[in-house]
Amino acid sequence: MDIVFINDLEVCTVIGVFDWEREIKQKLIFNLELGTDIQQSAKTDQLDDTLDYKAVSHAVYDFVEQSEYQLVETVAEKVAEMILRDFPVSWLSLRLDKPGAVSVARSVGVKIERGNRL
Repeated sequence: MDIVFINDLEVCTVIGVFDWEREIKQKLIFNLELGTDIQQSAKTDQLDDTLDYKAVSHAVYDFVEQSEYQLVETVAEKVAEMILRDFPVSWLSLRLDKPGAVSVARSVGVKIERGNRL
């Protein structure tokens, strides 16, 4: 399996369980590894034959920016579902960071894997 990656995709959105968090936007940072097959695109050198990481990036950005979930766990799961449904990806690893959520840590978050890793 080949992996296309997207690093440090930043999105500001409403996220959190506290009342004050529901009134502001906070930054989330996504790091994605997307399992796909790039052999055909390597042969043809055509964008139509590969996973378009720009399209994935914009889809994640738009989806998260418009969301208002409480938990990073929910955001991670919903983003993974969307990618696996809408793009030619059989497996993904998604790390989601919420910087500044805990005063004594630079960042906290979750890392999930979904799909079938070959």
